[in-house]
Amino acid sequence: MISIHDYLRYGKPMLLPEVGETGQLKLKQAKVLVIGAGGLGCPVLQYLATSGVGVIGMVDFDKVELHNLHRQILYTEEQIGLPKVHCAKAALENLNPNTEFIAFEEKLTEENAEQLLSGFDVIVDGCDNFATRYSVNDSCVRLGKSLVSGSILGFNGQMGVFNHNGSKNLRDLFPKPPNPEDVPNCSLNGVLGTLPGIIGTMMAQETLKLIMGLPTLHNEFILFSTLEWQFTKLKF
Repeated sequence: MISIHDYLRYGKPMLLPEVGETGQLKLKQAKVLVIGAGGLGCPVLQYLATSGVGVIGMVDFDKVELHNLHRQILYTEEQIGLPKVHCAKAALENLNPNTEFIAFEEKLTEENAEQLLSGFDVIVDGCDNFATRYSVNDSCVRLGKSLVSGSILGFNGQMGVFNHNGSKNLRDLFPKPPNPEDVPNCSLNGVLGTLPGIIGTMMAQETLKLIMGLPTLHNEFILFSTLEWQFTKLKF
């Protein structure tokens, strides 16, 4: 049920005819798991929390490092060396004490993926490696979970919605992961700090729309260059 507090806090989005009380109630009842509490995970977690998603889980085994802070804006220098998920949980509870946050300080693997994902309605993947990305995708397929997935490098971002309302999954677009040594990464090639904020916010937008039953990407994949503002939507 929508409370007086909900009306006061979420009144602006509830004014949208596409959202209303029904949509806000769907957000309040939703359970979302975010894989990765790093560059993409931070904005995703912040916007899901402030939008009123009822239960938010987060999976990450990393600790806060100094080089994270230009883009992972949930953290501070005082938290260097501390587990990201616990720092994120504390920050998010300050943003919205009415949301339940669950921290999983562990690495997602093929062995534990289904156990971690099973208690949530929607999965959001902002991890930084292909092994985890494919484990998440395959587990979502087996469990019938909708998946919002994104990635970044340099000035470029990608995003897709998989396994939702009969749509295709990651392997339909990219059947096999590339060799790790052939894939550039942010650690070696860099990333501008604002990029994960842009792509992460887009991922949060798709997640909120998905929960509320609004139109989302369907067998489409977004390629977004923020250097020249080139936006490409691929159908697959």
